[in-house]
Amino acid sequence: MPQNINQPSNQIRLTNVSLVRLKKGKKRFEIACYKNKVLEYRSGVETDLDNVLQIPNVFLSVSKGQTAPSEDLKKAFGGKTPVNDVIMEILKKGEMQVGEKERHAQLERVHNEVIDIVAGKLVDPRSKRIYTTGMIDKALDQLSSQGGAVQKTDEGKGSGTATPTNGESSKEKGKEVPTWTGVVTTKSAKSQALDAMKALIAWQPILVTRARMRLRVTCPTSILKQAAKGQTKKGSDEEDADGAGEKSTGTVKDRILSYVEQVETQDTMGSEWEVVGFVEPGAFKVLGEFIRGETKGRGRVEVLDMAVTHEGD
Repeated sequence: MPQNINQPSNQIRLTNVSLVRLKKGKKRFEIACYKNKVLEYRSGVETDLDNVLQIPNVFLSVSKGQTAPSEDLKKAFGGKTPVNDVIMEILKKGEMQVGEKERHAQLERVHNEVIDIVAGKLVDPRSKRIYTTGMIDKALDQLSSQGGAVQKTDEGKGSGTATPTNGESSKEKGKEVPTWTGVVTTKSAKSQALDAMKALIAWQPILVTRARMRLRVTCPTSILKQAAKGQTKKGSDEEDADGAGEKSTGTVKDRILSYVEQVETQDTMGSEWEVVGFVEPGAFKVLGEFIRGETKGRGRVEVLDMAVTHEGD
C-alpha cells in the first residue's frame, strides 16, 4: 500500500540556482537567485527583487531546502528587521556561489561589455577613428600580461615595461599610474571600462585618446568682450596637486574658444553668441563651471554628442 511521504514544512527544494551566502553571528544564511541576475542587481541594471530571487525566503541551506528559522534571523539581524531587508543585505554583502561554467560565462560577458565600452570611447589621436574591439582587446591583454604596463614605441605599438607617456614617474607629485590587470566579475563593466581607458591612455600600447565631445555653447554678446576672470583651462586630470593654475588673460570669448579644439560653427543670433565644436572630455566640467561663473547663469553648455568618432574604412 503506497504511503505518502511528507516533506517538512521548512524544506523547499530548488534547482538551477545561483546562491548568495552571508555569515552573520554564528550562522550562515543563503538566498536562492536566478542565474545572471545577482550582478545585474548589484550594478543597478536590475532593480526588481522579484526578477532576482527565485523565492523570497532566507535559507540555512538551499541545497537541502532548509529555510532559516525566524529565531535565527532575529538573533543575527535584529528582532525588528523585516525579512525583505534581511534578503537585501545578503544580496548586497553576501558572497556569490557559482559553478565553473557559470563563472566563466560571467567573466566572458563582463569582458565583452568592457571591450565594447572602451572601443566606443577611445580613438586614434591622429585619424580620430575608432579601433576595432579586437585591437582594444589585444592592447589590454598586453597590459594585463605584463603587470599592467607595456613599452610605448614611437608608433605606439610596443611591448615590455615603460614609464607613463606623460613623462612623469609614478612617484612624481604623489600620483599613482593607472594599471590594468584584467576583468573581474566583482565590479561593474562600466567602472572597469573606465579603469581600462585610464591605463591605455597612460601607457599607450597603441596610440589612443578619449573621443571628443560635441558641444553647443551659448553666451550673451554683452559678456563676450569682457575680461575673463579665474584661471586658465585645465582638465581635472591635469591639475596640479595644489589645484593652482596660471592666471588667464583675454576676453570671455577667447577663453571659451580656448576650450574648443575644433570649431564647427560660430554665429551671433540677436543678443546671443553661439559656437558648436569639439571638446576634450576632461575640459567639459571646467568649461561648464567657467560659463556659469562668467555669465551668472545666462550662458549654457549643451552636449550634442558624448563621444564623436569616425568609423574605420
